[in-house]
Amino acid sequence: MEDPQFTVLLTDATPRGPAALRAVRAVTNLSLWHSRQLLDSAPATAREDIPFDTAIAAARQLRQAGVPAAVQCGWCRRTLPDDGTLVDPGPCTSRYWPTAHCQANTLTTCDCHWCTTLGPYPGHTTHPDA
Repeated sequence: MEDPQFTVLLTDATPRGPAALRAVRAVTNLSLWHSRQLLDSAPATAREDIPFDTAIAAARQLRQAGVPAAVQCGWCRRTLPDDGTLVDPGPCTSRYWPTAHCQANTLTTCDCHWCTTLGPYPGHTTHPDA
């Protein structure tokens, strides 16, 4: 069973200061020139297919440098709120896994076949902030 992957997006035209450029370089591991190109092409994808914790940390680092960033769930394509709060699981849908297995929603328990038969799959019903 796999956790959903998340995407970090640069959501708006970004400041061109050195702090913003350093933050993009730190998050993406791109060269200085490619980091500048990414900043100039916003809205754009900064990181794709990364775990929830990594995506939240990357978005936080970008926001602290003044770069507008968002985290998007790879399963349902919903964007998480900027304040880092978890989202309502209602509209979260995946063709592959139960909603409770997504770390971006507020559910803390799961009644899927896997979890009821074998016990909670590690990390699937816990949140980093819990």
